[in-house]
Amino acid sequence: MHDVAIMFVDEDTPRARLALLLEHFSELSDDREPGRIMYPLAEVLLLVTCATIASCDDFDDIVAWGKHHLDFLRRFAEFHFGVPCERWLRSLVNRIDPVLFGHCFDGWIAALWPDRHDLIAIDGKTARRTHDRRKGLKALHTLSAYASNARLTLAQLSVPEKTNEITAIPDLLDQLAEAKQLEGALVTIDAMGCQVGIADKIVAHKADYLFTLKGNQPTLEGDVERYFGDAPADELVTKTTVEKGHGRIETRTYTASSNVDWIVSDRRYPGEPRFANIKSIAKVYARTEYPDRCSFDTRYFISSAACDIERIAAAVRGHWGVESMHWLLDVEFKDDLSRYRTGHGAKNMAAVRRFALGLVRANKSKGSVKTRRKSASWDPSFLLKILQLK
Repeated sequence: MHDVAIMFVDEDTPRARLALLLEHFSELSDDREPGRIMYPLAEVLLLVTCATIASCDDFDDIVAWGKHHLDFLRRFAEFHFGVPCERWLRSLVNRIDPVLFGHCFDGWIAALWPDRHDLIAIDGKTARRTHDRRKGLKALHTLSAYASNARLTLAQLSVPEKTNEITAIPDLLDQLAEAKQLEGALVTIDAMGCQVGIADKIVAHKADYLFTLKGNQPTLEGDVERYFGDAPADELVTKTTVEKGHGRIETRTYTASSNVDWIVSDRRYPGEPRFANIKSIAKVYARTEYPDRCSFDTRYFISSAACDIERIAAAVRGHWGVESMHWLLDVEFKDDLSRYRTGHGAKNMAAVRRFALGLVRANKSKGSVKTRRKSASWDPSFLLKILQLK
């Protein structure tokens, strides 16, 4: 496959980047007998990736798209026997090691987007229809590391259920650190990830954290809430933002303080938090006005980063981006309707969808995600533009 990659180095940028993706795919092991392989693994994965970007949400659609765009695919690989049937394609995707498959995409993103990301949001999403009660199979839960500013999934890890997030987050952080994309970043995680071990892991990788305080740290949350209720004005910095759109007006007031000595004091009490790196705390008060009602929400945060109200506000607001990504996966990629339950198919296709969504959103063309995917299915030249990330 190295010959395939070299073939396009001197041609236009999109082709060179596709060749690089093929080179990453070629690193996956294939246990089939070499002399009897009609459909090389790298070619099949290129087909799945391109077709998913081009608005294909199941294997039947992927095969149909491949048959109609075989000339396009043959610009990058031989596809000597064309594309496989739906049944064979499903069987192969079910067999691929999901960890190695995910690393192919992560490595490609790291190679083409080597810049350090200032804000990284980590959150999980459950593909609800991947469970099977009869077989005792739990729904697939995928943990994603999302670059808030670039709107790109940097790494992902699948776990069998949501409760395993706590043990999976350190592994995801190690993946980011190995790709040299974690150092210097501010990592945001919701309340479930507000754990001492995770905080220490982030700091050990020379990054900072911003954790939401809720239920799982009730004592610390109560202490921070009382502090902001009584804190003198000269200890606080504030910022207010107003956003209008989607039929509502959202006003957010961010308040932060660097007075955290009382958190790391020598006092001892039951349920005492053991966070050793807290440098700032924050409060966010949000008021949302709808045509017929108003809603109010107050959240508290701890952070190992210095008290920079602009950065804290950007990180809190940016964490919404990963939740927006999950919504798009359901609405545009039918992730919640996916019923892949055999082998590794659910995990591998979850990786492809997140990768595809990241590339579609990174494209600056006009139109919604749905429109851009449809355009990619109709126009191969537009598909190439999406694949080049610029």
